[in-house]
Amino acid sequence: VPATQERDLIDVVNELQNKLAASGHSVDISLPQIAVVGGQSAGKSSVLESFVRKEFLPRGANLVTRRPTIVQLIPSQGEEYAVFLHKPEERFTDFKLVKKEILEETNRDPGPKGFSTNPISLKIFSPNVLKLTLVDLPGVIKVTVQGQSDDSVQVVRDMVLQYIQKPKCIILAVIPANQDIANSDALDVAKVADPERERTIGVLTKLDLMDKGTDARAILENKMVYLKRGFVGVLNRGQKEIDDEKDFAFILEKERKFFAEQECYK
Repeated sequence: VPATQERDLIDVVNELQNKLAASGHSVDISLPQIAVVGGQSAGKSSVLESFVRKEFLPRGANLVTRRPTIVQLIPSQGEEYAVFLHKPEERFTDFKLVKKEILEETNRDPGPKGFSTNPISLKIFSPNVLKLTLVDLPGVIKVTVQGQSDDSVQVVRDMVLQYIQKPKCIILAVIPANQDIANSDALDVAKVADPERERTIGVLTKLDLMDKGTDARAILENKMVYLKRGFVGVLNRGQKEIDDEKDFAFILEKERKFFAEQECYK
């Protein structure tokens, strides 16, 4: 299919899915999506935001993502802005307000167990993006905390699987490098949906927080847990850098220097 026709098809299907979702229906047309999966505080939000180079996802010490967020990236010229499916007439040019609206919309439909499968959908128009559909999912949890129902662990796992079991879904399994990969929540749930490890890409975060004398080279070389699509190492902004409002140009340069200067990676 010529590239222009392929782009048109994506637009048509995205529009169809949006209209059906607005009326409470769904359509089982599986276009490629990239679903970001990981445990709490693994760096999931930072990985997803790096596609857009904008900070627009809520963060917090507790489980913040309680509904799937479907983000359609649309290349465009001029001003960068976002439009929510539930507020189609309003353009959000301030991405801090995008974050606020995601939080407020999450609270409008918290679901019976504190989680809702009803997705929040938004489009982001920017000259700096590729045409991709990304899905932000709740962080995989193993132990409930105060305020969560006893079955929250299974509720979240089922919600994640609902998205990543689609055969055209690319799974970005976000794994902190300073934790044992054998206990990775992301790889564990990804293997249920992708037992042959054909659709899973491992994303190693927090490489700069590993104990001195250790490195993740064997993982990045695909020698520890084999994934057909392999692993990639990234550096995200730390919490202080987020608080200090360091931009994405800053972290890209920090990442470049880190890999260039580390003997095991350069």
